[in-house]
Amino acid sequence: MAGRTGRAGTVTTLAGAGRTLGTAVDAFLSVSRPDTTARTYAGTMERLAAVLGRDRPLAGITDDELADAAEELWGELAPRTWNRHVATVRSFLAWCRDHGWPAGDLQLAADRKTVTGDDSKAISLPELERLWTGTKHPLRERALWRLLYDSASRADAVLGLDVPDLDLANRQARARVKGGDIHLLHFQTGAARLLAKLVSGREAGPVFLTERRAASHRVTAAADLDPVTGRARLSYEMAEQLFKAASGGKTLHQLRHSRLSHLGDQNVGAPLLMAISGHKHLSTLQQYVKTSQAAVARLMADTDPDRRRR
Repeated sequence: MAGRTGRAGTVTTLAGAGRTLGTAVDAFLSVSRPDTTARTYAGTMERLAAVLGRDRPLAGITDDELADAAEELWGELAPRTWNRHVATVRSFLAWCRDHGWPAGDLQLAADRKTVTGDDSKAISLPELERLWTGTKHPLRERALWRLLYDSASRADAVLGLDVPDLDLANRQARARVKGGDIHLLHFQTGAARLLAKLVSGREAGPVFLTERRAASHRVTAAADLDPVTGRARLSYEMAEQLFKAASGGKTLHQLRHSRLSHLGDQNVGAPLLMAISGHKHLSTLQQYVKTSQAAVARLMADTDPDRRRR
């Protein structure tokens, strides 16, 4: 059986039965990546392989089949989520060509979708509080939504949390964020109480779990399973669908945007916003730093050396 070593040291099989879509996907996913990226790639590619057939010869898949599968899997999702899946599939195809897998000229003929302004619209705090208080919505969803808002974190990072990552006494969590770095998430008492109920009695496994055991025919990484119940980590796609259904079409990204917008309205400075959200460039926070004229007036009055002192 012929083979060669790829750039990341992974041996990719190029002959016989090893030329299937499933083995190509497995080789692509075996490349070392940050945890959050690896989970995202696995979720996309494993579902695509299941629809197209893991045992299909990679060289026999057509552009139309690939486009139809993408539309079936992700066509109804939010534009931001659709774009992420499309980018992952295209990365896979480019990796196959770079590493000698027989992808030929196979292309995913799918356009990126425009992310509308509503995806970056802040949700009012009273509306948010109606979502995560009371018992109308399940505990898992309420804990997730409150944590996403409090921490202003990306959904992928929060969904990637494991039980040992939580420090409920100090209202903190260690999250693996974009680029593989560890970022400390901060949250408030309300989120801590919901999380304490959610993980009560559990010492390991993902914080946010699916309601049922992982399907036996799907290969799920051990790190994404609860060791006691066998339930899998809640996926971004399912979390997004649940929030959209509960909020009237809003997205998980809007929780992050809303928190930063609300803090900006309270005149929280850019350096502190960067520390909370994990942004690395000041330019990406300009939309949240909206110092009001009233705040400027208060600053002038408070620092006026001739003001009347009591």
